[in-house]
Amino acid sequence: MKRDSRLSNILHALLHMAEHETRHGAPMTSDMLATCLSTNPVVVRRTMAGLREQGLVASEKGHGGGWRLARPLDQVTLGQVNLALGEPGLFPETPPVEADGCLVEAAVNDALAETYAAARALLVARLNDITLADLAADFSRRMAAHPERDRLHAHHGKA
Repeated sequence: MKRDSRLSNILHALLHMAEHETRHGAPMTSDMLATCLSTNPVVVRRTMAGLREQGLVASEKGHGGGWRLARPLDQVTLGQVNLALGEPGLFPETPPVEADGCLVEAAVNDALAETYAAARALLVARLNDITLADLAADFSRRMAAHPERDRLHAHHGKA
């Protein structure tokens, strides 16, 4: 099963945006975010548009424009971000049917479908408990404890 990395990528971008605004008082452009995420600015704009529709980010056009968080970090949960992304497939809804009519496969798939549903419910509940402020605080703790924090902070701050 291919891993969907949209949630982790956009969380990465949102934390960069928060730090950039704190340090520079300015939004981040799609080009800057694309560099952080090793992707194309068009992908950034498309993804951010979904977050803007949910009120998580705001965009400003023109010189000095870009993307900003629309809410304080402690008012944005990972669950809200996941929902704004269209709830990418963290777990499949149901197992694939390989041998239609096979009773063994039906028994296995029913058990897996129930297990996937329970795992999804636990994951969604946990995502709703974690805020961007929690992630930012964890990042700050890690930076403070890292022996090469000055070099890492300089690299991190380029975005």
